Amino acid sequence: MDRRRCPIPGAVRPGDTEGMANPFADVTTGPAAEGVSTLPETLRLGAVHLTVTDLDRSVAWYQAALGLHVHRQDVGVVALGAGEEDVIVLHEDATATPPPRRGSGLYHYALLYPTREELARAALRLAAMRTPIQGASDHGTHEAIYLPDLDGNGIELAADRPRERWPSPAEEFSRGGPMPLDFDALLATVEGEGPAAAQVRPGLRVGHVHLHVGDLSEALAFYRDAIGFDVWAMMPTAAFVSAGGYHHHLGLNTWRGVGAAPQRPGVVGLRHWTIVLAAVDDVAEVRARVRQAGLDAEDVAGGFAVVDPFGMTVRIVVAGTR
Repeated sequence: MDRRRCPIPGAVRPGDTEGMANPFADVTTGPAAEGVSTLPETLRLGAVHLTVTDLDRSVAWYQAALGLHVHRQDVGVVALGAGEEDVIVLHEDATATPPPRRGSGLYHYALLYPTREELARAALRLAAMRTPIQGASDHGTHEAIYLPDLDGNGIELAADRPRERWPSPAEEFSRGGPMPLDFDALLATVEGEGPAAAQVRPGLRVGHVHLHVGDLSEALAFYRDAIGFDVWAMMPTAAFVSAGGYHHHLGLNTWRGVGAAPQRPGVVGLRHWTIVLAAVDDVAEVRARVRQAGLDAEDVAGGFAVVDPFGMTVRIVVAGTR
């Protein structure tokens, strides 16, 4: 790399936007950039459920590369995290096929560390295991390392900067996209500690989910107008939406092409992701908007599930639901 010495194999961001005009140009902002929120500010994200082809292989990788704990396991299903609530639930389907290159689906999910030091320890863990990465970025709002799991599911390892230091969306994207992550500065936060522990410390959670979709207008009609997220920033090919003025709980992009086909059953990737709300009334309010939009919702423990226009399922549940 350059002076931002990367201790991990790999250094370049994934190629989904390669050859395109700058996807971060012409940014506009929305209510979330001003801290306005339709959804409660207490919103957080719950577990991301993924389809993998070989459960034992995947669990071993998530334990070794990311230091996750196995919380519980059943036939064909394993839940992992940092010893607290689940962050990832892996479902085995040995017949699952890779997602089509031009289809809707998961771009990545973000595991959010509670401190910058914990992200540095994650980087050391990756280096110790010789785990290749795809890239590393400084977004101003947060620092991030990108890598795939063994089935190609995209992962972002992230740590937020203090909110008072966040650039505005216009400032963040006016640079033409994220800056390279300064690994020297990151690793300096844990200098002298020695090797990172084999297992991640408590405090890890899901920070955001980022999806490939076929149409931004349709995506916003669902996730903004029906679910209730507010726009943080929007560009011609991507939108970032959130609650409570967060930089984004959800990213949406058309980098696989406008009109990309909906995610089909039987592929590796996202089974469903989870929005967690503090109160039963909050869940009921979202369900009322979903019903008003004419969308079908399925009852699940603690709330309901609904499928977006691109074949991906989100569950909206009350806190405390497993």
